[in-house]
Amino acid sequence: MSTPPHSSTAPAAVTVLGLGRMGGALAAAFLAAGHPTTVWNRSPGKADALVVRGARRAGSVAEAVAAAPLVVVCVADDEAVHQLLDPLEGALAGRTLVNLTTGTSAQARANAAWAKERGAAFLDGAIMAVPEDIATDDAVLLYSGPRDAFTPHEPALRALSPAGTTYLDSDPGLAALHDLSLLGIMWGVLNGFLHGAALLGTAGVRAETFAPLAARMTTVVAGYVTAAAPEVDAGSHPAGDATLTVHQEAMRHLAEESEALGVNAELPRLFQLLADRAVADGHAESGYSALVEQFRKP
Repeated sequence: MSTPPHSSTAPAAVTVLGLGRMGGALAAAFLAAGHPTTVWNRSPGKADALVVRGARRAGSVAEAVAAAPLVVVCVADDEAVHQLLDPLEGALAGRTLVNLTTGTSAQARANAAWAKERGAAFLDGAIMAVPEDIATDDAVLLYSGPRDAFTPHEPALRALSPAGTTYLDSDPGLAALHDLSLLGIMWGVLNGFLHGAALLGTAGVRAETFAPLAARMTTVVAGYVTAAAPEVDAGSHPAGDATLTVHQEAMRHLAEESEALGVNAELPRLFQLLADRAVADGHAESGYSALVEQFRKP
């Protein structure tokens, strides 16, 4: 019996510009997945370990861009992106540029227009992971921009997040907007934990003792997030298990406790301020999701 012919597609070549902790992790993931990987960094020595593993070190940004159809950029900020790429002009034509540098949605949309003028396809991306999680199922990477720019390179991009590669929409600003929205959640949770640790520290309670209870609370809050989402979309805010005035009173207690114990009360006072405004706007008997109206105000 004859064996059916077997065809395979060789991993596509990739270039990575920027080899900080995250950029280095991205390049290592492409290498591990078998992609011929060209790397460039302003400080050439940061490429040494990757070169030992098989990466090709480019002598210039132009040489790096010319080496692959897929160019991934991960540098400090939007200004650094343009310092690298602005001098190239026509060298970007025919390439797909994936910008994984943290920025704003306005910057992403401007970069998409900038790339189009130079004949390049553009995807903006957001990395919801620490460098150590890249190439594992714990990594989530979000992409936005033209679908026909994403689809051909999806197999290569999955090397960075096998289970978490997510295409959002054709609007190139959506990845950055999701990124900053999710970072706001992260900082909110972390600041809440640190404030709580400072409060409990006045009674000699160690943060390590508090942490398991704090982690359980984040699980409870996740349930509230799921329940609040349809209320936000519908513009309806039923009280559920507690009215906003119940939350308002608890916020006042938190602020007073903080002040009495000599702990910074700015965070709980901000919570209380938002609740006070929502109640003044007529949401005394509404549920907590009514606070979204305060965040929608400029």
